[in-house]
Amino acid sequence: YTIALTGETKATMMYQRILFSTTLLFSKSSFGFSFLASNSKLARFSLVTTAAASRRIVSPFQKKAAMSSTTSTTSRLGAVKVGDVISSDVTLMEGQADYEKPVPVKLYDLIKGKKVAIFAVPGAFTPGCSKSHLPSFITAMSDLKQKGVDMVLCVATNDAYVMEAWGRTSGGADAGIRFLSDGNAELTRAFGLAMDSDVFVRSKRYSLIADDGVITHYFSAEEQSSDTWAPNVLAAL
Repeated sequence: YTIALTGETKATMMYQRILFSTTLLFSKSSFGFSFLASNSKLARFSLVTTAAASRRIVSPFQKKAAMSSTTSTTSRLGAVKVGDVISSDVTLMEGQADYEKPVPVKLYDLIKGKKVAIFAVPGAFTPGCSKSHLPSFITAMSDLKQKGVDMVLCVATNDAYVMEAWGRTSGGADAGIRFLSDGNAELTRAFGLAMDSDVFVRSKRYSLIADDGVITHYFSAEEQSSDTWAPNVLAAL
């Protein structure tokens, strides 16, 4: 059976092995329409919605499926690991003071010949990133230098203006951390650490140490976020 609705949202419901005993009812809801079955046995169904114009309405079922798809894709690509070389093709953007035009930064050229710490957060100005992850590196800057770290970089997929403002207002920039925007998710995707959100593609939380472009230490937040904080990084150096 196929049922099509027209209007702002076109939707098609495909369902299999439905045994009817009474009436099937359809009513509009926040994600297109809902499926109601009275005294019927429903084996399985899938709902797919597409937008008629530029706006797309996605059901909770689709969001879950999209997240699963992203996870499996990341798994197939493989996440970043120790021994990997940071791509020379990745270009990030660095915001400038007084809202000047951001400048492109070739990441590999920036870190070539240096020992650097890079930490990425899901979003600038977000609670966990602002209260824990970033402050841990601000307070650890002198200790990291004593461990031979030449440069500390903070990366997120927010735009360069947001990253500059976060660095300036948080005290991170004054501490010597450079805030770089991965607005196109080039680095995030290259690392296999992209995750979809309601607004834009975000980076999973991580920290790493790279020496002359080669990753020597990698810290994931898969088990707990604190594994990516500066004290854990320092303990490994």
